[in-house]
Amino acid sequence: MVQTPSKNITLAEFLKLPETKPASEYINGKIIQKPIGQGEHSTIQGELIIFINAILKPQKVARAYPELRCTFGGKSIIPDVAVFTWDRIPRKENGRVANLFLAAPDWTIEILSPDQRQTKVTKNILHCLNYETQMGWLIDPEEQTVFVYIRNQQPIMLDELDALLRVPDFATELRLTVGDLFIWLAVGVK
Repeated sequence: MVQTPSKNITLAEFLKLPETKPASEYINGKIIQKPIGQGEHSTIQGELIIFINAILKPQKVARAYPELRCTFGGKSIIPDVAVFTWDRIPRKENGRVANLFLAAPDWTIEILSPDQRQTKVTKNILHCLNYETQMGWLIDPEEQTVFVYIRNQQPIMLDELDALLRVPDFATELRLTVGDLFIWLAVGVK
């Protein structure tokens, strides 16, 4: 759903607005509301965050966040999963995590919803790659395909169940195949 104000607003004006449910993103002067995650989307998102954080967080390598607003490069977007390396997590003076993330994630992960356009999501991933983001994933549950976007490289399309998913250099301990990712959608299967 697109909310069109009578005129384009600035990023600063957008950031002063109250949050919406579902959340809205600010892209090219427009406010664009994200679709609500459905079953497959939410399952993959939840499992992926648990998987990433179980391996990278205890070692203070990185942390995965769900639906985190990231504001940078004139846009304010909300990746389905935003992963920040430990040293790039914004912190308050007391050491606690900051509320505002005014930077691109190191790894951005998007999960395509049935009513979402792949082009819009891809544009957000490419925007991230133009800043500090090392890698982006676009997961398509319907097609059981993962597109891997790496800065300054040709995208990689993975749809074979035994294909090992590429991860950023800081996350080499993560070992996940396409089949591992999509088996999470089978209720009652580990």
